[in-house]
Amino acid sequence: MRFLTKLISVLGLSLAVCAQVLGGEVLDRVMGNKVLVMSTDAEYPPQSSLNENNEFIGFDIDVGKEIAKRLGVGIEFVTPSWDVITAGKWAGRWDVSVGSMTPTAKRREVLDFPAIYYYTPASLVVHKDNASIGSPADASGKNIGVAVATTYESYLKKDLVIDAEGAPGFEYQINDAQIRTYDVDNLALDDLRLGDGVRVDAVVTALPTIMDSIKNGYPLKVVGDPLFLEPLSVAIDKGDAEWGAKLTEIVQAMHDDGTLSKFSEKWYDADLTK
Repeated sequence: MRFLTKLISVLGLSLAVCAQVLGGEVLDRVMGNKVLVMSTDAEYPPQSSLNENNEFIGFDIDVGKEIAKRLGVGIEFVTPSWDVITAGKWAGRWDVSVGSMTPTAKRREVLDFPAIYYYTPASLVVHKDNASIGSPADASGKNIGVAVATTYESYLKKDLVIDAEGAPGFEYQINDAQIRTYDVDNLALDDLRLGDGVRVDAVVTALPTIMDSIKNGYPLKVVGDPLFLEPLSVAIDKGDAEWGAKLTEIVQAMHDDGTLSKFSEKWYDADLTK
C-alpha cells in the first residue's frame, strides 16, 4: 500500500510537470524560432490583402506585425482557408489567427479567444440597381452570398451565438434565405457587382469590407442598419493558457496606449476598437 501511494504520488508529479511544459508550447516555439506564424486572408481588404508588390497589408496585418514586434520576433503569414482555421486542431502549422474572427459558442469548442481587438458591423448589401430590397426583411427568400463558415452564414441559418462578454443582442431579420457560399467574402461581392440578381440578390459581410469595395468602384449599396455587431478577437488553438495570457497582455497594452485606435483610424477612418 505504501509503495502504491508513492507510485501514485510520483505519477501525479510527472503529469503535473508535463502539463506545465505543454502549457506554454506555442509561446516556447515562437520565442525559440524567433518568428510568429499568423494565418490570414489574401483577399479580405481592408483587413488583409496583397498589394502590387505581393506584400500583405491591412488592419489585421498591422495588428499581427505589432504583436510580433512586442514579442521581439519576426512574422510570417500563411493563408489556409477560413473553414480550416475555424475548425481548430492546427497542429502547429500556425501560431495565431489575427483574422477578424468573432468568438462564437461553436468556435469555442476548438479555439480560445484571448483578446478582442475591435468591433465591426455586419451588413446587408445589394447591387445599386436593386429596387426590391429596401430593408433586411425584404431579402427573405432571396439568393444571398456569404463566405463559408462565417458568422454571416450562421446568421442566415439562424444558429449564430456570439458569447463574447459585452456583445450586444440582435434579432434575425431575414427568413428562408437561399444561401450561396464562397471561399472568401470578396468573391461574393464580385458576383453581386455583375448585376442585380445575375448570380446573387444580396451579400452579407462586414461593413468595412463593403465600403472598401464601393470605394474601389463596385456598384453596390448598403441596406438598412447593421444586422448585428461583431466583437472580433485574436484566436489560438485550444488549450495553451500561457500563450493566451501573453496575447491578452499584449493586446490590452495596444488598447491602452492607443496603438489599436491608430491602426483603426488608418484603415477605417474611424475608431472601431471601443
